[in-house]
Amino acid sequence: MNLEKIQASDYPIFIGRNVFVEFHEFLVTNYAKSKKFILVDENTHRHCLKAIDLEVPHLQNAEIIAIDSGEENKKIEVAIGLWETLIDRGADRQSLLINLGGGVIGDLGGFVASTFKRGIDFINLPTTLLAMVDASVGGKVGIDFQHLKNQIGVFSNPKAVFIYPKFLKTLDRMHLLSGFAEAIKHALIYDAEFWEDVQKAELTNRSSVTKIILHSVEIKNDIVNEDWQEKGARKTLNFGHTIGHAIESYFLEEGDSILHGEAVAIGIVCEAYISHKTMGMSEKQLEVITSFINANYEHYSFSQRMYHRFIELMKSDKKNQHGQINFTLLKEIGQAEINQTCKSDTIIEALDYYRSSAI
Repeated sequence: MNLEKIQASDYPIFIGRNVFVEFHEFLVTNYAKSKKFILVDENTHRHCLKAIDLEVPHLQNAEIIAIDSGEENKKIEVAIGLWETLIDRGADRQSLLINLGGGVIGDLGGFVASTFKRGIDFINLPTTLLAMVDASVGGKVGIDFQHLKNQIGVFSNPKAVFIYPKFLKTLDRMHLLSGFAEAIKHALIYDAEFWEDVQKAELTNRSSVTKIILHSVEIKNDIVNEDWQEKGARKTLNFGHTIGHAIESYFLEEGDSILHGEAVAIGIVCEAYISHKTMGMSEKQLEVITSFINANYEHYSFSQRMYHRFIELMKSDKKNQHGQINFTLLKEIGQAEINQTCKSDTIIEALDYYRSSAI
């Protein structure tokens, strides 16, 4: 795929091997005189920045700002450090911040840009599958707080997104699978035919993965264009995330690590079980979803003594309403229902189901 363009509400998304030509022209047209900063972590500095230097001449004089990688760095202290760096390096309201990285770089960089001097422009160049299919699109930016996911943030769109699938060659299978979990979610909530494609996808085949990226972005863009500020339809994108975020937050509290997509994969199995129990999704579809997740993802072991803390973390989820844990659940594959609740006993059953599903 040479180049595809998807129009979001007020910004373009470019996907394909020729994105850098479009990126260079976009910068020359819109930011010729702006001071430019590129936010990277140690991985994108090592593996991706050289491609930018070679392919986008307009960025040869851009200033590089580097942070450490990892969800544990998506926090207020790092944001403060970035604001201080921007001030020290003379950034003004016409400056541009380019986020070259995965979900953490995009979330954090977008938040920092959107709040610095009441907002400077930013562009996303996602380098992970997670960021390409989900995090770089949609205008949610923010940071974690007190080990809780995305508690502080704003809705703020990038000025453009440029997706270069070749960056995925820098990722190991574990990180590819982390991003793939979001594509699985998109299929389950929105498109039963896409679910069939997802099950056949080859993560080592760039053409196959590029098609998955393109359709995932189309799905997310359709949903976000209908409901940018998550009052209704956008809540469907939370499937797998109520339990997934709680598990991810628990690992952050414990100083341990689990990738976002790995936690979401667990959440998908658990919330598919709740969907079967409370929404009438068929047992056959539950088994298909569970089998596919277990065939592709490492099975995490956790004990029943963790359940209470998981549920306490779910109670702090930003999606909750009127003191009740809020879920997006499935009536069937391809059809999601928002604003669902269930009893704690059902959540515990779902966690037990996940624990026993790999036996």
